[in-house]
Amino acid sequence: MLTVLHSADWQIGKPYARVHDPDKRARLRQARIEAIGRIGAWLDQEQLPEQPAFLMVAGDLFDSPTPSSSDITAVCQAIGKLAIPVLVIPGNHDHGAPGSVWHSPFFQSEQQRRAPNLQVLLERKPVLIGGAVVLPCPLLRRSDSSDPTDWVRQLDWKQLPTDHPRILLAHGSVHGFAAADLDADDDNPSSANNRLELDAALLDQLDYVALGDWHGLKQVNSRTWYSGTPEPDRFPRTDDYQGGQVLKVQLQRGGAPVVATIPTAALDWRQLNVQLNTAGDLERLERQLEPLLQAEPGQQLLLLEQCGSLSLQAHQRYEQLLERLEAQLLRLKRRGRIEQQPAPEELELLRQRAEDPLIARVAAELQAELEQAAAANAAEQRQVLQLALAELQRATGAAECA
Repeated sequence: MLTVLHSADWQIGKPYARVHDPDKRARLRQARIEAIGRIGAWLDQEQLPEQPAFLMVAGDLFDSPTPSSSDITAVCQAIGKLAIPVLVIPGNHDHGAPGSVWHSPFFQSEQQRRAPNLQVLLERKPVLIGGAVVLPCPLLRRSDSSDPTDWVRQLDWKQLPTDHPRILLAHGSVHGFAAADLDADDDNPSSANNRLELDAALLDQLDYVALGDWHGLKQVNSRTWYSGTPEPDRFPRTDDYQGGQVLKVQLQRGGAPVVATIPTAALDWRQLNVQLNTAGDLERLERQLEPLLQAEPGQQLLLLEQCGSLSLQAHQRYEQLLERLEAQLLRLKRRGRIEQQPAPEELELLRQRAEDPLIARVAAELQAELEQAAAANAAEQRQVLQLALAELQRATGAAECA
């Protein structure tokens, strides 16, 4: 049995443009580089019975075909510390066209100086290494309408060593699982190109297919896997979405691969669905989030799927909770909204302010307009009026405190 490691989609230099705090963006970028060190730490374990022959990165080592010099240096330094060879193919983000990072004198110099164990496979031809045959399918442009695996079908299989496991290394989507579509987001639009046709005739000649492009763990068939990215970079798309690992693959020619996951993630990406309609709902959410708020800051990211409505006072309390979360988390992403629905007693207090008739009159007028907007199902107008009432209550509360 031959043991190899399979990884992909490191996307070093990812900008995280949706994160507004520059310090938090820097922490997210650094975590991706540190994941390489965690792979090295696993390799250095004394109890490891067998050192893998090599590590494969199935595309998108960098987030761009022209990464910064500092990212190039950091990556080469980290890869150079790994105790095994590292094979890389370009993906759609760091494609191998002329002018890309792989052809730059600076990268080539840093690779030679810091990472002599790094091999960038820019040619579509068999590579014999560590007792295996690797069949690289690099992307030589960002979007390719032709199948990057076409060249493999032209091989004379009889010319390859009969006892060496055969590994196809590619980046893209496969028939029946369109990774580009499922993994698209604002920073990574989907593409109909870079599609890989893994037909039965081709699979019969292979022992393992190492894929990149889908950022979560995915077994396509008995011999074909997406490893996912070693440090997650987005919130889960589905309940079974799993990121933050490298795959350890045990192979032999003509046998089924044995695949195991090695956890490598440092950051905690969470998703929480909440519906808030009463003060009791808010209290339960506060208790649920308290362990997170007491944890080490700067290690978690939270997607909050929110809906419902709260009284003006409860909504202010909710905003204070969100402020604490913003300070605690690397990122707080919210979907949906919690509306502000004034409680009857809150409206009554505003309308009955005998000491401030202007406030009372404005509150009564806003309430009347709010009822009209609700009757007309004018959602946008209703939200504006609710916000106005909340600001009115906040202003009166501040004045009383003063």
